[in-house]
Amino acid sequence: MQKIFVAGKLLKKTEEALEQMGATFWSGTGKISEAELKSGAKEAEAIICPLSAPVTSDVLVASPNLKIVSNVGAGFDNIDVQKAKELGIVVTNTPKVSTESTAELSFGLILDVMRRISEGDRLLRMHPEEFKGWAPTFFLGRELYGKTLGIIGLGKIGQAVAERAFAFGMKIIYSGHRPKEVAQKWNAQFVSQEELLKESDVISVHAAYSDELYHLFQKGTFQKMKNSAFLVNASRGKVVDEEALIKALEAKEIAGAALDVFEFEPQVSKALATFENVVLTPHIGNATIETREKMGDMAVANVKAVLAGDPPLHSVY
Repeated sequence: MQKIFVAGKLLKKTEEALEQMGATFWSGTGKISEAELKSGAKEAEAIICPLSAPVTSDVLVASPNLKIVSNVGAGFDNIDVQKAKELGIVVTNTPKVSTESTAELSFGLILDVMRRISEGDRLLRMHPEEFKGWAPTFFLGRELYGKTLGIIGLGKIGQAVAERAFAFGMKIIYSGHRPKEVAQKWNAQFVSQEELLKESDVISVHAAYSDELYHLFQKGTFQKMKNSAFLVNASRGKVVDEEALIKALEAKEIAGAALDVFEFEPQVSKALATFENVVLTPHIGNATIETREKMGDMAVANVKAVLAGDPPLHSVY
């Protein structure tokens, strides 16, 4: 029987499918270490893993029988893809199935930070005495209707966010990928990144991560944004320089932020939690039962295909 090593906890449905394939499961909790992965996968022909598994060059070299690394997720920056390519190891991911769930979460963050929903919830739970009933000036947020949403990266998720924003009566501008025929549906206007920073009332990041996007949002970026603007990031944590974000919030250079991903994940900068105008969620962009089951199905299908000598559903190179 072919040897499959599962490097993290997955949904029951996915684990049951892998059990039927004779897979070996990492018995730990949380995030598997490089040493544990190296040991567990040394005889494996397939590794199936979450985005937290560090599939380094050393892990790949130490697994001479390895044919495929199947990520359960759209990202793959946890894998040394170049080394895998050199060794002839297929690397797969599970794109597209998380489009709707991630777009829902992203738009939920926009609503939350602009209308102060989580902040209001905290008030009633922790300081109910401050609520005296409806008042003209109490707990004012910002309407989405008529505001300008700047989308960085109008790929599948960016488009799904644009669709929701259009339904809310927002003006949509975008930079990066330029799918003209699709953008016309929402009267979305392509602009330079400089213009997007200056004109947006809220910016939502959806560009596929690359080294070029490291610290896209840093000191100079925040200074170009409106003082009344919000930043929403449910893409990759390294896009935002968190130290610069904290300083921008302290200086009131921007109105607030909503983050589902973090620069030093799983660590979250403690200072971010001190701001009432910051919404924090624990990387739950595609955390729905429906999406995670689809991701598991695709990851398993990728393994089955490669081990059978067939092309996978989706290879990253």
